[in-house]
Order: sequence, then C-alpha cells, then structure tokens
Amino acid sequence: MIELDNFYNDGFGWICKACDRELKAADDAEHSRFFREGEAESKLANPALAKWLDAARTTLTCPRCGVTEPAEKF
Repeated sequence: MIELDNFYNDGFGWICKACDRELKAADDAEHSRFFREGEAESKLANPALAKWLDAARTTLTCPRCGVTEPAEKF
C-alpha cells in the first residue's frame, strides 16, 4: 500500500486526512451519523473522499479543501 502525507485509503477510496478529522469532530458534536444516513450512504456521502486529478491517476485531490498530492508508486 502506498503511504501518503495527506490521504489514506480506507478500502473504499482515498480520504483526505485533514478533512476527515474535521468532519469527525463535527459529527461528534452533532447527532450520530447513524441517525442521519444509512451505512452504505455514509461512505458515498463523505465529502473528504478524494478524486483523481488526472486521467492517468497519478495525483489525488480533495474536493473539500483542494489539497493535492502525487500518488505514484515508486
């Protein structure tokens, strides 16, 4: 598995570490996510889920905060 500074892979996709921390802190302050959406939807609704910046899939970007990082295998 590739180790990145700004993203981690949870088995479903790459997640922005900083945004994930912020979103979890906000979730702790509000109602449990269980009451707001189903289990399957929670993964799809994660705004910290990264997207590929290029067609070659070498760079990840977070749509929430805009951080980017190369994700090429060495």
